[in-house]
Amino acid sequence: MRTGLIYDPAYLNHNTGGHPENGDRVAYIYSILKKAGMLEKIIAIKPRLASLDEIELVHIPEYIARLRDYSNRGGGSYGPDNIVSRGTFNTALLAAGGTLAAVDAVLERKVEGSYALVRPPGHHARPGEAMGFCFFNNVAICARYAAKKYGLSRILVVDWDEHHGNGTEEIFYNDNSVLYFSVHRDGNYPGTGQIDQAGKGAGAGFNINVPLPRRCSDDDYEYVFRQILQPVAHAYKPELVLVSAGMDTHAKDPIGQMNIFGPGYSRLAAVVLEIAGRCCGGATVFVLEGGYNLQALAEGVMAVINTMVKWDFKEAHTLEEDLMVKTAVKSAVSNVRRYQERYWPELI
Repeated sequence: MRTGLIYDPAYLNHNTGGHPENGDRVAYIYSILKKAGMLEKIIAIKPRLASLDEIELVHIPEYIARLRDYSNRGGGSYGPDNIVSRGTFNTALLAAGGTLAAVDAVLERKVEGSYALVRPPGHHARPGEAMGFCFFNNVAICARYAAKKYGLSRILVVDWDEHHGNGTEEIFYNDNSVLYFSVHRDGNYPGTGQIDQAGKGAGAGFNINVPLPRRCSDDDYEYVFRQILQPVAHAYKPELVLVSAGMDTHAKDPIGQMNIFGPGYSRLAAVVLEIAGRCCGGATVFVLEGGYNLQALAEGVMAVINTMVKWDFKEAHTLEEDLMVKTAVKSAVSNVRRYQERYWPELI
């Protein structure tokens, strides 16, 4: 699979000091990819600054102006979770623009899939509020951009970060042009993502939340993807797949409380790529979200990119057959299927 990588040292210009979300995250991942020879197997895609008009596809102008002015004045604490520096605003524009460059490369068939190694992350960012280390909602901006520029009407967003992407959910809650699927730890920050939050109006049924108990494993996550995501996505037939690829579900993450390892991320990526290959010619963009242990981060990203590089859409791919799944996870999946079957008969 022709795979693109978006990265730039300028992503370090969002200076957060000793904050968990810091520049070492992406710099270390890039160094490991280079050391492993992975950069020779992928296509480098240069990011660009997103325009204000592109940011305004999701965020309100007053919020954008406040963040720009605060960053230009030197920054400081920005709410309870976020740190702003003088470089934050432009770095956030570059993160959003990097994901847009990834989308362009995929939809213009320069590559089949892209990995956006960008920061700051985005899935908690609301239209008028920064939260959870996020300023601009990179994936949501991408979805709106792809719909506007390329005329897409069915975009799948898969969010496997440990934390529920409340910002992404809010942005598309009344919208059936985006199917948002989130698997996350139950009761975790920011306290959203319940099963019965399934969308409203035209968006009813296009928001699927799968809250899980602590310490879920590779097998548990693959089971969720196979039992819920796969049948729904095949019915939805997305024209583009975007992934909020948080790595804080790794067993070694200092903030997370899940139990995924590198092979687990390969298996999740495999489900996503199978969906994309079947539905939209492989058009997939993975975007980095959370993850705060450098070695675990690099392991997870390497697993995903390696799976992408080796993927052949012409081949039949099989996943694990004998899964050791927790009883609580089977119960959670059953509850989600029962709730969503009114919208998706495939789950009956």
